[in-house]
Amino acid sequence: MQAGDVRLVAAVSQRLFLTLDPNHNYCCYMKRDSRLSSVLHALLHMAERDGPMTSDELAQCLGTNPVVVRRTMAFLREAGIVASDRGHAGGWRITADLRAVSLRQLHDALGEPALFAIGNRNDMPGCLVEQTVNAALDQSFAEAEAMLLARFGEITLADLAADFAVRHAARRNQKDLI
Repeated sequence: MQAGDVRLVAAVSQRLFLTLDPNHNYCCYMKRDSRLSSVLHALLHMAERDGPMTSDELAQCLGTNPVVVRRTMAFLREAGIVASDRGHAGGWRITADLRAVSLRQLHDALGEPALFAIGNRNDMPGCLVEQTVNAALDQSFAEAEAMLLARFGEITLADLAADFAVRHAARRNQKDLI
């Protein structure tokens, strides 16, 4: 790869590259928790539908297995955000007001998955240097997490649905011009 060459290398031998710069090509071996992103994706698809969506339909939208959809949606059902109906016309439907559901509530409903994949090398070090490092990192992580969770509390599903509507209209307008 040449300097300045901007190619996205998504996965090579199960390793995700964190940078596009070949001089700083660090690999991430830790799988990211993408449940919040997936839930938001699913809920926006559901918000665009007049009726319920089956686990199979949602799985197709998300590129995953229907069992994964059912397991994940069960957390949202317990939180009162969605409901499921059985039978021929059944499926998942949103029961909560989109204006009342924040990303923070969804994060909490999913069991508060870790926000950061970085942490201390040793949680109970005997070394004073490592204790100093841990104290600085712990404080920084706590502050960053508090800021992120506060921001999650400010963003609602209605905000995302409105942004999607704008993007969708712009895409339609681009196609009409062609």
